[in-house]
Amino acid sequence: MTPLLGEFVGTMLLIILGDGVVANVLLTKSKGQGSGWIVIATGWGFAVFFGVAVVARVSNAHLNPAVSVGLATAGLFPWSAVPGYIVAQMLGAFAGAVVVWLAYLPHWKVTEDAELKRAVFCTAPAIRNFPANFLCEVIGTFVLMFGVLAMKGAFEATASGSSIPVNLGALGAIPIAVLVWAIGLSLGGQTGYAINPARDLGPRLAHALLPIPGKTANDWAYSWIPVAAPLVGGALAAGAYVALGKF
Repeated sequence: MTPLLGEFVGTMLLIILGDGVVANVLLTKSKGQGSGWIVIATGWGFAVFFGVAVVARVSNAHLNPAVSVGLATAGLFPWSAVPGYIVAQMLGAFAGAVVVWLAYLPHWKVTEDAELKRAVFCTAPAIRNFPANFLCEVIGTFVLMFGVLAMKGAFEATASGSSIPVNLGALGAIPIAVLVWAIGLSLGGQTGYAINPARDLGPRLAHALLPIPGKTANDWAYSWIPVAAPLVGGALAAGAYVALGKF
């Protein structure tokens, strides 16, 4: 498996489980209908764990254009590789959304609320205020990217003044998953915490193209926020990390 294929597969798995938990909670006659925000935030945390754990050894499991851009900004990833990673992530997110659509195929017709159908695929603000929505996404992604960079110390142990790598295997994905879970619980109420351009834009495109009965428009007027704001937040976090001496 190549790094680009790893990013495609990892992002696809992320969206299958992430959008899948939203579908389970929101769609009519689903077994999980109405189970609430805690289930959604927890499901996304598990989705991140699984996506990262599966492909980390192949591509380092960015699964997020904001992470790729942030790592490049911090000098930890080559800028030349960023475009390919982003394309793979977008395609993986689109494919994952198609799988969720197939998994819940009977439920689209019986769900009357078109906004809930779209919410399975992409985010929308609780209160539509573009400056505030943008700021919230910047803050959420800043926390994510800064945490990803800072927690690298969790994967090392120090003895006699030297760093000794500790191979945690799949367990190495747990801190990142818990961080995403925490962001959802604490900062997700304003915008639905996209914090990932691929997570929002790929499935939003799938919603636009798939034959979903009774669906609403794709809200392209808002769609730039969950794309641009995470990129800004990721870059700012990387800048802060570098300014603090890459501790």
